[in-house]
Amino acid sequence: MSTELSKLSVLMCGTGEYTTGWTGAGASKSDKKVEVVGLTLFDLRRLGKVDHLRMVGVHGGKFPAIRKHLIENIGGAYKDMDVSFEEFPKDGKADPEAYKTAIDQMKPGDAAIIFTPDSTHYPIAIYAIERGIHVLLTKPATQKLADHIALIEAAKKHNVVCFVEYHKRFDPAYSDAKARAQTLGEFNFFNAWMSQPKSQLETFRAWAGKDSDISYYLSSHHIDICCWILQDIAIPTRVVASAATGIATSEPYNCVPQTEDTITLLVDWQSIKSQTHRGTGVYTASWTAPLKAGVHSAQQWYYMAEKGDITVDQAHRGYDITNDETGKIWYNPFYMKYSPSETGHFDGQRGYGYISIEKFVDAARSVNAGLAQPSEYDNHGLPTIANTVLTTAILNAGRISLDEKRPVAIKKEGGQWILQ
Repeated sequence: MSTELSKLSVLMCGTGEYTTGWTGAGASKSDKKVEVVGLTLFDLRRLGKVDHLRMVGVHGGKFPAIRKHLIENIGGAYKDMDVSFEEFPKDGKADPEAYKTAIDQMKPGDAAIIFTPDSTHYPIAIYAIERGIHVLLTKPATQKLADHIALIEAAKKHNVVCFVEYHKRFDPAYSDAKARAQTLGEFNFFNAWMSQPKSQLETFRAWAGKDSDISYYLSSHHIDICCWILQDIAIPTRVVASAATGIATSEPYNCVPQTEDTITLLVDWQSIKSQTHRGTGVYTASWTAPLKAGVHSAQQWYYMAEKGDITVDQAHRGYDITNDETGKIWYNPFYMKYSPSETGHFDGQRGYGYISIEKFVDAARSVNAGLAQPSEYDNHGLPTIANTVLTTAILNAGRISLDEKRPVAIKKEGGQWILQ
């Protein structure tokens, strides 16, 4: 089928760790040292799904180092891998609105994949969508519910695909658990934990606490999984947030004074079918976990319902490696597999980090070919902009609760979700 579809030209917005594996301090030291977005798109180009690639950042002066990093770590590691791309801004200049220049050179039906600080998601996405560009947004889609709703309406108006890159939906354990949860009756309790080591505060110092918080950055994953599981079972009605502080703002991290270490959201859920059934969700995320815990992302959750429960621990998958220098490490090859195939080619097409991006590319190509309508994907359990609105509602309510020290209600009025 891929031979019948035209190749997709893609703009990568953002030049950081997730897109290039390159950070302000050099090559990433996390589990994304060879990155995700760029690597996936370079491979999809090799496989004939993607064509021209562009990349836009704010500081054009970073591109020589990024190109060198990609040539050494991708071009030199895998057979037949072309890592070329057109950069914006050009000539080493700095331009916070270079994304407009890049998008203006694209045509309707092209695509933009946006991995930039949370506060920039909406202006970049709306600029692209209004010009007929398909959009894949990193999580969270937006920080404000009103902006998320505006993107839903714009994507519908311009008939483009707009997905949110909630890749945990494609984790085989999570997706299997979602299916099994449907047989367990009314929802009762959900408890989620996700953390990353304190070293992330160095990676994210430029925006941590200023442009976003750890709840938006990490809890968004598990809140989305819970919203996905409860899609036809229950709706959120109230959010209360609490935060721990003191580590991120101290030596050696010195983040801005308002930076929280760990954020917990307590969410009330109301059954859709039963007035008497209510549930509770507790979602905690931290970027002040120990430095040598053996995992980059600790991630687990517990789901209890009327007829049973589910426990998922995706930090410890029965697969660990011990090294004299680093100690014991639990790896996650189900997310991105970086070791090459027996022929020397990239071999990570079955990783859920890859699949998440490929699903978007396939959807955009199908719509361009007239084989599908963007609205059809809302019915497929995919993280479309329409299907992820309650995740943003909970996150936004949590931020308001922290800032204003009060509970925040989530309600539907006139067919639209609002916060009170």
